[in-house]
Amino acid sequence: MNKKLAAALSGGAVLVLTLSGCSDDSDNKVNDWAKKVCDQVQPQLQKIANANAAIQQQTADNSKPADVQKTDSAAFQQISGAYKALGTAVQSAGAPPVDGGETTQKEAVKELNASSVAYANLKTKVDALDTKDQAKFADGLKDIADELNKISTNGDQALKKLQSGEVGSAMAKQKGCQKPTASAPPASAPSAPASPSASEKASDEKASDEKAGDEKAGDKASEES
Repeated sequence: MNKKLAAALSGGAVLVLTLSGCSDDSDNKVNDWAKKVCDQVQPQLQKIANANAAIQQQTADNSKPADVQKTDSAAFQQISGAYKALGTAVQSAGAPPVDGGETTQKEAVKELNASSVAYANLKTKVDALDTKDQAKFADGLKDIADELNKISTNGDQALKKLQSGEVGSAMAKQKGCQKPTASAPPASAPSAPASPSASEKASDEKASDEKAGDEKAGDKASEES
């Protein structure tokens, strides 16, 4: 029941997670600004990765609604706090020393704070779901996943601008702005948000159960013979 939510979260856009490559065309002032931001960014990106992994772990069809609710609520609260801290990091670093840097900074901070509020709202909605009615709970999670998709696809233009050009090149060189791996990943998945789909996981578990059943039947037949 949590599969769509996990998929939506995995596809979410987060500041500087899309950065790649290594360019040396930035001047020292821009590099200094990027380091100042990225040193503060890494702990928050780690929190988001860990929250993502926690939701991924609760994607089995037999997961209890109360467990899913508790996990998702905590994850959304953690992500909300991380986005707020990211906004504070970009704000405290000051405007990047490039043309239009002040405007780009203000818009990026605005978007990060808006994302923080959006995830806090998702936490409130998860907390309000009825865990005693599994069908209604599943429908509620689907609605939340739809909202999560909107958060991931809308309103990140300023962040993309912040990650472009000279500033983006400088940030890409900073280790603190690179995509982290989760410290507590799903047991059957790589230590990163981009883990195998929940359906694949469920299929593997089903195959394992069937194999165990076949072996048990074979042992019983041997005893009878």
